[in-house]
Amino acid sequence: MSYDQVTVPDKGSKITLADPKTGELDVPDTPIIPIIHGDGIGTDVGPAAQQVLDAAAEATGRSVAWMRLYAGSSARETYGENLPDDTVNAIREHRAAIKGPLTTPVGSGFRSLNVALRQKLDLYANVRPTYYLDGVPSPVKNPEEMNMVTFRENTEDVYAGIEWEAGTDGVEEVKSFIEDDMGYNEMLHDGPIGIGIKPITEFGTKRLVRQAIDYALANDRDTVTLVHKGNIMKFTEGAFRDWGYELVEEEYDDVAITEDELWEEYDGEAPDDMLVVNDRIADNMLQQLLTRTDEYEVIATMNLNGDYMSDAAGAQIGGLGIAPGANFGDGLCLAEPVHGSAPKYAGEDKVNPTAMILSGRLLFEYLGWDDAGALVRDAVEDAIASGEVTYDLHRQIEGGTKLSTSEFADAIVERIHDLA
Repeated sequence: MSYDQVTVPDKGSKITLADPKTGELDVPDTPIIPIIHGDGIGTDVGPAAQQVLDAAAEATGRSVAWMRLYAGSSARETYGENLPDDTVNAIREHRAAIKGPLTTPVGSGFRSLNVALRQKLDLYANVRPTYYLDGVPSPVKNPEEMNMVTFRENTEDVYAGIEWEAGTDGVEEVKSFIEDDMGYNEMLHDGPIGIGIKPITEFGTKRLVRQAIDYALANDRDTVTLVHKGNIMKFTEGAFRDWGYELVEEEYDDVAITEDELWEEYDGEAPDDMLVVNDRIADNMLQQLLTRTDEYEVIATMNLNGDYMSDAAGAQIGGLGIAPGANFGDGLCLAEPVHGSAPKYAGEDKVNPTAMILSGRLLFEYLGWDDAGALVRDAVEDAIASGEVTYDLHRQIEGGTKLSTSEFADAIVERIHDLA
């Protein structure tokens, strides 16, 4: 495929899908991997992550052929639009990519580019591991108890973008339908109103929960927790819960049991070879993350719940500056940090690039480069534990050495060479 404004690297080869049924990849030793540095501080954390990932790849006998793509402000400069077809098509064709943060206006302007990418590429599982790195300041007493992976449905819920602005003909049509045709004529207040639709489907639910269960089984996790607000939103979030349990019965009855079965058949003691699937109400779950942190290992939830919950979990292990993430579809991965673009710090070479670097670790693991991914994590942790940190962590600890973004990347690369 040719691209209007994208230069395809001279070296390297495309990652291909070896088995469409299993999603198994055929990964060359020098894959072409698209990268979007992103808006705001993306200009700082993007190159830093590239440098670290290059070092880890080379230390394990591989290399990466980076392919620069554009979205957000860089795309407006190059293409005159926020999300060009070149970017979407290149990620789809090359199957694995990484991006920095992209800015989304509040209230007006263009819709979220992050959401648009997920929807256009059908990256239906937003996966956010939350684990503690030694030396990171935390607001809780025992941050090391947090070791959880959140699977957040990426394409439905209120993020689907089905909404109408107050004062438009569209919102008046929807309001009239709700009141006159559906009989909810005393539910809406008078005056300007904005209306949104919250779609939750059986299809979207089951493929997300399937990803969570498969991950738990492959990584020796003991529980998967379905998080929902089904006591109030019975036909959307309640349906998510029911469809999740239905999937367990349909596809995993030989390797997984529900919490009800755990107590009815096993007196609360799960067999060693059985995964337990349970559920929690979303607001209670936010409390449980603090009070019973170590009881939760894999979370499967809807889009909005997952956004709130993974950010709250990230705060317990030191904040979003170190929180990685990745979006997965069938045979596709787009890794990205959880944090925003923080434009006021752009170009100052001061922010923490850890989140994007550790998102690269997820990308490497998707490629089957677990050894390179482990090097990245260990080198990052060693640098932080030694007190060599960026300003955000340095101001919270005694002693230590304050490093710029680029200096922190250099420190990690040095440790990769020592550990390899």
